[in-house]
Amino acid sequence: MVYVMSSFLESRELRKLYKEVRKDIKVGFIFLSRYEKARITGARALQISFGAPILVDKPKNLIDPIKIALLELKSKILPLTIRREYPSGEYQDIPINKLILKKD
Repeated sequence: MVYVMSSFLESRELRKLYKEVRKDIKVGFIFLSRYEKARITGARALQISFGAPILVDKPKNLIDPIKIALLELKSKILPLTIRREYPSGEYQDIPINKLILKKD
């Protein structure tokens, strides 16, 4: 019974968040797709492995660039933009901090 109640509250919060995000995003879903997440994580991990500064406070034992990139993505501080396009040529550039990350 508690699980149902918490999922109800989560869905209520998600609906509120949906209304706020939908104002900004006109093309595509309000969620970051798994393909976009993989592309962003890979690109950021490559930057980190070549010596780019890390934008979050990381634990001392964390040295894997992919895990660091995921940590940065979840904290929503990456200054990256995704371009979503329709086949008609219409597109929108969306900052990734506007998109909702699904729970893994």
